[in-house]
Amino acid sequence: MSPVKKIDDSLIRKNAEKEGKPIIEYIMDRLQILSHKENTGFTLFAACPNSYNVLVAGIRSAKRANAPLLYAATLNQVDTDGGYTGWTQNDLIKIIRQESDKIGYQGPNIVGVDHGGPWAKDLQTIEKWDLEKSMAWIKKSFEAAVAAGYDLIHVDPTIDIFSRNISIQTVANRTLELIAHTEKYRINNSKPPLSYEVGTEEVHGGLADLNTFRKFLELLSQGLKEKNLAYVWPIFIVAKVGTDLHTTEFDPAVAKRVSDIAKEYGSYIKGHYTDFVQNLNQYPSAGIGAANVGPEFIVAEYQAYKELEAIEQKLYQQGKITHTSNLNLGLQKAVLDSGRWKKWMQEDEKDFQSLSPQRKDWIVMTSSRYILAQPQIQYYINRLYKNLQSNGLSPREHIWSKIEAVMDKYFKEFNLIGLNQKILDLP
Repeated sequence: MSPVKKIDDSLIRKNAEKEGKPIIEYIMDRLQILSHKENTGFTLFAACPNSYNVLVAGIRSAKRANAPLLYAATLNQVDTDGGYTGWTQNDLIKIIRQESDKIGYQGPNIVGVDHGGPWAKDLQTIEKWDLEKSMAWIKKSFEAAVAAGYDLIHVDPTIDIFSRNISIQTVANRTLELIAHTEKYRINNSKPPLSYEVGTEEVHGGLADLNTFRKFLELLSQGLKEKNLAYVWPIFIVAKVGTDLHTTEFDPAVAKRVSDIAKEYGSYIKGHYTDFVQNLNQYPSAGIGAANVGPEFIVAEYQAYKELEAIEQKLYQQGKITHTSNLNLGLQKAVLDSGRWKKWMQEDEKDFQSLSPQRKDWIVMTSSRYILAQPQIQYYINRLYKNLQSNGLSPREHIWSKIEAVMDKYFKEFNLIGLNQKILDLP
């Protein structure tokens, strides 16, 4: 795809440019004013664009909410090699712009790298790349993100497949190396300032306790000064706030403590693993600046496909279609062939066939994000669409509405409804 000049022409982005600020920093400054004015907190909503349908549903939901939407794209999803979506960084920007224009959304689209660091990309872990090769790839990925017009880069060198006990000093050093490289590339190529996010909620990253959390920030601050990069300070810091892959209980007390520490340094906490969390409305009051959501959307999309297949089966039994799509069987085969489902196996699980039907379905559902863009799966999906459309149904609308229902929840609970206009109305 040819390059796009800018991801959006929103008034909020134009105002940020007039002030010479990255758009995220401009919005966060505005939110502080609004928080004092309305005596309430706000948490920006970041969605992982893990499929085309998720991307479209996000734009539709953002338009309805009249609120900004962040896209947190992992390098497994979107990268120079196309990722599992088939999109490069430039592709993602162009598709978001095209779909926003088509839908009529005129607010800001904010795009960022999520978990950018050595071995955060599955391929590097599977093939056991060494540090030098892994870091070189990540640097090229960051360059592509800057060139495409990304607004945020999450620098996350907290994984080391050769060392289970990576030191916080090493995490800081690698963070500084990646930021310095990205800034050099940005300046040399006359690209506008962008925002950074650092850290992780993962225990192996070492930011799970408050003392280490503060030490990391001190090391980062000192290191940036030494590299003459004091002007670069991360807008977001990721920290453990009670949620992880298997826990959906947000801890507002812990979140408040790390938020207060982050504020001392001029940053905001970004929550990860926000999927399926029940007490979402406590994020804003705890001071969480933004929160990432991803797998929950693929669950909604997968379940929507199953509902559509059930309708398709009834149509087949009624003689209204001649062939079924067999999408679910195709998904399962493609997931197993990919091998990427193995990362979700627990220690006491031996192989796929020995799992319960419920567990098999969960693994296929969770892993379906990796193969939805494959040509063979797209063939099954298109056949499903045609079968339903020939009987007067709108399958795409059904899928989008299912995903949007999940997204609408985040816009509401994070106090984001009407936020675009509120920001524009500020003096």
